[in-house]
Amino acid sequence: MSDQEPRQTPDWIEDAKAELSGMAKEGVNHPSTKPVLAGAAIGAAAGFLLPVLSIPVGLAIGAGFAFYQRIKK
Repeated sequence: MSDQEPRQTPDWIEDAKAELSGMAKEGVNHPSTKPVLAGAAIGAAAGFLLPVLSIPVGLAIGAGFAFYQRIKK
């Protein structure tokens, strides 16, 4: 058991906030922007090709997955 107090929020939430903030401030110059945009494009293509997904859903899933890959440790 740890002697430290538990954090109020999980680490990944703080990491996601910091990453999104950095992406919003720096735009395309941020190191995470291009991989997330690439993931969004791949997801949109999958949404176009697969009949069970729509393009916006595929885009959101692709971007979310790429973003998750960037913030996980």
